[in-house]
Amino acid sequence: MTTHHFGLFVRVIGGAIRPASEDEVITAARDMLDAKIQRQGNISSPADSKAFVALRLGALPYEVFAVIFVDAQHRVIAYREMFRGTLTQTSVYPREVVKEALTLNAAAVLLSHNHPSGVPEPSRADEYLTTTLKSALALVDVRVLDHLIVAGGQVLSFAERGLL
Repeated sequence: MTTHHFGLFVRVIGGAIRPASEDEVITAARDMLDAKIQRQGNISSPADSKAFVALRLGALPYEVFAVIFVDAQHRVIAYREMFRGTLTQTSVYPREVVKEALTLNAAAVLLSHNHPSGVPEPSRADEYLTTTLKSALALVDVRVLDHLIVAGGQVLSFAERGLL
């Protein structure tokens, strides 16, 4: 296995310095992105939302359906990995997503899930789920801003594709 160090180093006990592991680099990137979003106060661009979910879901070997809950100014209230599945599928329960949105008093959500297969193309089931969630959330005045599919380093946006 080839190890990439990305130019990052870690100081260990005793003051010695060693190259950062891939997991440490990912954790550092996630922390920096979280800090950027906190500084800005919101997710200000599609690129930010894509990076946000890519760092969390991109390397998982099983499917996860997650939701970013935001307020009316698109400030992140919470990120929740709501459902975990297998290599090829996960069950998503709209009632639970609506319940969490109401609990958090969210004005909008960004839906996301990963495709461990490495192919970000949405399936018919993905499109149907998005429509179902959009309808269910609309009943309680919560907007769906996007549905992002993460496959490795690639992220597909339903909004950018005109699928919302």
